[in-house]
Amino acid sequence: MTSWPIVTMAIVAEADVVAVRQRARLLAEKLGFDRQDQTRIATAVSEIARNAFGYGKGGRAEFIVDSDDGRQVFTIRIGDRGPGIADLDAVLEGRWRSTEGMGIGLVGARRLMDRFDIACPAGGGTVVTLGHRLPARAPPVTAARLAEIVRDLAATGGDDPLAALREQNRELIETLDALRRREQEAQTLDRELSDTNRGVVALYAELDERAEQLRQASELKSRFLSHMSHEFRTPLNSILALSRLLLDRVDGDLAPEQEKQVGYIRRSAEGLLELVNDLLDLAKVEAGKVEIRAVPFTVAELFGGLRGALKPLQTNPAVDLSFDSGAGLPSLFTDEAKVTQILRNLISNALKFTEAGEVAVSAVHDEATGRIVFAVRDTGIGIAAEHQERIFEEFSQIDTQIQRKVKGTGLGLSLSRNLAALLGGELSIESVLGQGSVFRLSIPPRLDGAGEATATTRRRVLVIDDDETFRYVFRQLIGGDRFEVIEAADGETGLRRACEDAPDLVLLDLQMPRMDGFATLNRLEAEPRACRIPVVVSTSLAVTPDIAARIRPGVPILSKRDLSRERLAVLLDDLIENSLTESRPMP
Repeated sequence: MTSWPIVTMAIVAEADVVAVRQRARLLAEKLGFDRQDQTRIATAVSEIARNAFGYGKGGRAEFIVDSDDGRQVFTIRIGDRGPGIADLDAVLEGRWRSTEGMGIGLVGARRLMDRFDIACPAGGGTVVTLGHRLPARAPPVTAARLAEIVRDLAATGGDDPLAALREQNRELIETLDALRRREQEAQTLDRELSDTNRGVVALYAELDERAEQLRQASELKSRFLSHMSHEFRTPLNSILALSRLLLDRVDGDLAPEQEKQVGYIRRSAEGLLELVNDLLDLAKVEAGKVEIRAVPFTVAELFGGLRGALKPLQTNPAVDLSFDSGAGLPSLFTDEAKVTQILRNLISNALKFTEAGEVAVSAVHDEATGRIVFAVRDTGIGIAAEHQERIFEEFSQIDTQIQRKVKGTGLGLSLSRNLAALLGGELSIESVLGQGSVFRLSIPPRLDGAGEATATTRRRVLVIDDDETFRYVFRQLIGGDRFEVIEAADGETGLRRACEDAPDLVLLDLQMPRMDGFATLNRLEAEPRACRIPVVVSTSLAVTPDIAARIRPGVPILSKRDLSRERLAVLLDDLIENSLTESRPMP
């Protein structure tokens, strides 16, 4: 390491402290430091020189230029003849102060300089070495240049203490001025930040307002859809019922053209009713009002019901619909009606968009996840990769030749994915354009937090009766904590609610307009989704042999003339819990 001594100065009087400071600032100027660094160096040297004079009984200051990591360094070494520092670490960490304030100068000088070393030799005294790297833009110090600096120092003659004090005051004023400018800049920045914060707060307030408006709009939309869907269902059910009467020739024969027209009317009403039902289900999901009713069932039972319910949709002889047996799979305890609804949507879509080949329905138990995975595989038109997420959006349909022939609502897949999420599962697709698709429904076999008691805590009873008074009487007799009563005012509505709401028992009146109790009972028995629901016939008629013959064996008959809360509760418990199969006429 190259080292060039410049000058050495004794520190024996207070005036020497001022002289050392002045010499440090002057040398810093000649070595190329800017005014700010000159002040830092002079201030640090002044503090250490004052400590040497005040606490170290005098000493000396050496000014040197040496090198450190390839950079030249202006170094000042100040030694004193004092007793040294007893707890040097405490002083440097700022944890110790003498009554005269010793320690503050050392910490301050250390912060001002690039290099700071302090030592207390065994013979006594303290040596402090300060260093500041020369600016990169300053010319390098050579022997010739250093000799020139020494000659300039000698030519300046003795140091004037008053001039040094004036220079120090000027530097302090400049420093204060710089601090004032920085304070003004900080205040300006603070005002700008305050303005920005007010803008951000206003933006958040506007966003909150917009979010509230969107929430209200969504709530209004859900309420509108729910209300209008219910309002639409009544006339649609009437259209379906009247068209069925016409097609059944109840009031006389129809001409072939009239039969075709009534068929068109019925199919249009069925399509509109499907749309209304999907809209209502979506509104319930969005409003968080979908009721999950867990019941025990098996995959084999589920597939058996679907096989019968979907048979009328299999109108293309070129397409085969097949179901796995479902044997050997764990039993499920989840909402059977919603699983059925999802699979019905998937299978009906597969049948629509498959012109030839097969639609295969299967289920497996995924050992890795513990879930039951249902798969609906078809050999239809397939779906391009870029459209596979789009089909799950509401009212979204892919424009294909088949799609133009078989119009749909565009809600089935969106609703199915939402229902799958409610069951703790997910709905996914794998498809290759032109080769077919596989839709997979993956659900846990048991709903989270659901127990067997869920299915028995509050039973649901469907009352199908056109007489509002008797519906009220039944509701008063069996309603409460044990039973939930739902109602239908005619056979068509009762059949639909039995399929959709999956009641635990049906109370059925015999005398109803349009579809009477006998026809409703036959339709319930033929419907896969409702055939396992126990039915109690409630009537005010005398039970003659002719009437009893028209009711299938095993269906209890309850007289409306002899109703009591206790008798009705016992009957409902027996039927729900034990599934009695023997008819018990009750006069």
